[in-house]
Amino acid sequence: MDNFFVKISGINGLLFGLLFFCFACNKKEVPSLNYADEMRSFVINLSNYAKDKTPGFMVIPQNGIPLLAIEESVSLGIAAAYINAIDGQGQEDLFYGYEKDDKLSPLESTNEKITYLDLAVANGVTILSTDYCSTEANMVDAYAKNSAKGYVSFAATERELNNIPTQDINHENNGAIADLSMAKNFLYLINPSGFESKKSFVDALDATNYDAFILDLFFNEEVLLTKEEVVRLQTKPNGAKRLVIAYMSIGEAEDYRFYWHEEWQKKKNAPTWLYEENKQWKGNYKVFYWEKAWQNIIFGDENGYLDKVLSAGFDGTYLDIIDAYEFFESKTE
Repeated sequence: MDNFFVKISGINGLLFGLLFFCFACNKKEVPSLNYADEMRSFVINLSNYAKDKTPGFMVIPQNGIPLLAIEESVSLGIAAAYINAIDGQGQEDLFYGYEKDDKLSPLESTNEKITYLDLAVANGVTILSTDYCSTEANMVDAYAKNSAKGYVSFAATERELNNIPTQDINHENNGAIADLSMAKNFLYLINPSGFESKKSFVDALDATNYDAFILDLFFNEEVLLTKEEVVRLQTKPNGAKRLVIAYMSIGEAEDYRFYWHEEWQKKKNAPTWLYEENKQWKGNYKVFYWEKAWQNIIFGDENGYLDKVLSAGFDGTYLDIIDAYEFFESKTE
């Protein structure tokens, strides 16, 4: 009987080893690179391309703020080429939402972020800060803290960024906003699923008095905002100019986007740049963002994501998953 169990145990161990080996073989090897520099280069090249096509077009990365400094260290000074390529810097969870929505972010985290953000401000970069809080007192506090630092801010009452808050607009004004540095507030709304139609969505936005909108290029998975709709939204109710900025994720692929192919779900059909699904966001996939084939999807011809944004007449783009470099750094530690 004892020999029987020894044999079974040996077989199970062998099978487990084979399965583990096969799993490891199927896993794509991550090349050893300077991931931070690769992201900087991606953003710089994207910015140069966009500004060459449309002078004055604004490029605003979200998060990934250590990229603002040489070797991601404030003490070493600014990453000049990168800072010169961007017009603003977005930051989430600065004062509220880092650990939980509507909860004050840890002071250590806030202070660390501020060292980078202040470096950007000192070099002429406008900060767009998004805090996730919904109680009136916390929203007032978030706005006050951001104002004290000179950051333009938005208190998002929903993590999904799917609504127009009912509260008064922070620093509401009737002035014309020709440049990001002139903005005193903004609305961040990239999930319009709660609106029954594109018309009702555009009408609701148009009736507000925000200085700037950060919106998705698409109303839903297939229907884009038209150039006419973007032009309409670029004017406040009083006729003054405002900014309309397009959200675009460049550090992950999303399986509901126009560029996605269903056959990519099978590893044998996946492109070389597709790495693995984000375990926290179903349908979002980590990508080798340094690969030219992925970057060609983002910009370079009339079918590129950025090119669609430019054709629709947006004033700029808000780049997400800039901090993807941190994910790959953790893979090689």
